[in-house]
Amino acid sequence: MAYEYLENLNPEQTAAVVHSGSPLLILAGAGSGKTRVITTKIAYLIQHENFQPWQILAVTFTKKAANEMKERAVALEPLAADAQIKTFHSFGAWFLRRYAEEAGLEPNFTVYDDDDSATLLMKAMPGMTKKQANLAAHKIALCKDYCLTPEDDLSAIEYDGNLNEVYDAYQQRLKATGNADFGDLIMKPVQILEKNPQIRSQMQHRFRVIMVDEYQDSNVAQFKLLHALSGVEENSGTYVCVVGDDDQSIYKFRGAEVQNILQFPDFFPGTELIRLERNYRSTGKILAAADAVVRNNANRLGKTLIADRGEGQQPVLVFLDNQDREAEFCASLVKKAVALGGHYSDFAVLYRTNAQSLGFETEFLHQKIPYNVVGSLKFYEREEIKDTLAYLALLANPRDEIAFSRIVNKPVRGIGEKSQEKIIASAYEYSGALIEDFNLLNAAENCGETLSKKAKEGLKDFCAMMKDLRKYIDDASKESPENPMIDALALEATSAGTDEEISKDLQGATPEYERLSVFINKVLEESGLYDYHKAQDEVDGTSRVLNMDELVNSAEPYPLSNQGLLDFLDTIELDRSLASDMEETPDAVTLITLHNTKGLEFNRVIITGLEGGIFPREDKFGADLEEERRLFYVGITRARNELYITSCGMRRLYGRTQPMMPSSFLYEAGDVFTVMGKVPLVYKRKISGESDFSSSDDCLDLGGVKGELLKKWCKGVRLYHDDYGYGQIVESSAESGEVVITVQFETGESKKFMPEFQSRKLDIIRD
Repeated sequence: MAYEYLENLNPEQTAAVVHSGSPLLILAGAGSGKTRVITTKIAYLIQHENFQPWQILAVTFTKKAANEMKERAVALEPLAADAQIKTFHSFGAWFLRRYAEEAGLEPNFTVYDDDDSATLLMKAMPGMTKKQANLAAHKIALCKDYCLTPEDDLSAIEYDGNLNEVYDAYQQRLKATGNADFGDLIMKPVQILEKNPQIRSQMQHRFRVIMVDEYQDSNVAQFKLLHALSGVEENSGTYVCVVGDDDQSIYKFRGAEVQNILQFPDFFPGTELIRLERNYRSTGKILAAADAVVRNNANRLGKTLIADRGEGQQPVLVFLDNQDREAEFCASLVKKAVALGGHYSDFAVLYRTNAQSLGFETEFLHQKIPYNVVGSLKFYEREEIKDTLAYLALLANPRDEIAFSRIVNKPVRGIGEKSQEKIIASAYEYSGALIEDFNLLNAAENCGETLSKKAKEGLKDFCAMMKDLRKYIDDASKESPENPMIDALALEATSAGTDEEISKDLQGATPEYERLSVFINKVLEESGLYDYHKAQDEVDGTSRVLNMDELVNSAEPYPLSNQGLLDFLDTIELDRSLASDMEETPDAVTLITLHNTKGLEFNRVIITGLEGGIFPREDKFGADLEEERRLFYVGITRARNELYITSCGMRRLYGRTQPMMPSSFLYEAGDVFTVMGKVPLVYKRKISGESDFSSSDDCLDLGGVKGELLKKWCKGVRLYHDDYGYGQIVESSAESGEVVITVQFETGESKKFMPEFQSRKLDIIRD
């Protein structure tokens, strides 16, 4: 029989398809056609190796990927419709339906989602709040991803606390229901297969071929499932093939374990490794940049992508003054390309966190550039942003009924809908025909006696808090000149001069009085919104706190005054109205986080925010830093034709404009970029190979003010920071002629500071 579909494969793809016998690890680089290989292999196994379709099990991670795999395999060989091509979890559900009794489940069991698990936890642990239950359910789910039981050491999940007790109580309650949760769909099959030789033998005889797609994304429980099903310990003869790319393992926060793919040959003796290195997506110079980045990782199997589409143009690295210029640069690039006949949809703007979308959304709205935010709501549609703006709107206008209803009971204060209706009715009754007398905060303060005890207490706290916040901004308004924005001054300060002068200029350009960002931070803290959404982040792995931080940052140009608050809200309302007026269109720029880009490709990619502390994040070291580097590699390899990288000299962070250093990834990549913009001196030195000032004693030879600063703020010095607490300097250097220190705080956080300009918040601890 002729296998025409093999004619469309390159030699490495063909070798992977026709391989048989020993375990196979297909190391499939980005854009190398791995889905074609795995689906062709399913057809080949049926047609040439004489496997029955029902003997083949192929698993992946999403329903969409599983459906695509099945459709493409069936198109090559119709009998593949009878193969088990599933997600890991749907296979687990199939397995548990067959062996429900052995799993301790009802035959018609249902699967609890995260919310169901939290509800069950509150029943198992009386007195536990919904917030506590959500967090505990999340930790229990992590335990199950690692196949850990309540009897195991759980310190890796929760260092101190009573997780073992909570987990055990939850399991007892779950067992009583006869149902399973999402984590059980993998862990219970593993437990059954490891403890029951008869069932293990049945599965090993049923599935003679096991294939896993995107193996680099597998967690510990999924590895154990593969290991048990394969019968490698029993020499069952089951053929095992996994496909993945260690350089694209970027989901550790979801439990993915890169060691699964790195150590595959150790657990499956005799493994043959086939590298798919021919890339059909990107041009050669883009792939050279990707290789220059990822080769700095120590823990990788190693491969070098080869472009099938020629060399193309060199990636461009653009240094910009600040995040506003960054957004303007992206908009300008898009508009010029479209003017020359290109499409908006050719472009994707990538960033490390969802919060970074705000600047691009704002600029694109004003420039009338259509855009879609992928994997997230648009910035002003996000729950935590709506909550924050509702607090600010009610403080600015106590007649705002929509804002009042949204936040009077958020976080929960026991003020339900009926209580809210009474308050609003009271406000209307008091004001009568005089609309200017309508005041919901006054009404809330005066009608507490008509409410339940719980609502009365909650309302009392709410009114006191709002009154304090109102007084705070009123008092600040008396002291703060009604100065509009400081952006023009700040930009002027950063538009010229050396690296050494920029921070000085900005300090001189920034007024001494407080900014509106300070007030918004205070609102978030005192209202409880910050802690409320932080808890949601811990449970869901979201970035709500970062989004709120970015909203705070966007208020930094406004003065701390009533007028500043109104101007800020007016600007946001304008942007929101522009967004609502923009028509939906498929021809739009994609705004997307780096994590969400995996599996996608775009003609033109702009990766933004390549600064230390932004990307990589400042709390990343060792294996975590290697994952950040892989994330950069994934971003680079999304680009087909053009790649742009941006790095800013200044950025608004924590409500203040702060100097930034270029990302360490840019130094590691070397001279693979065409460089544009005002290039930082430290980047020039490191790329050219010149010796740079470091934290060694040679720095002390600087002399003058800088030398004295290095002596004062040297490695080992203990200090206290107003915001971060106690810490110790772990690195002190003169980067670009400026003294920069890295401080490791007792909280585990690591932060960079320029003590010459930030000393007001830093106190050296004298023994």
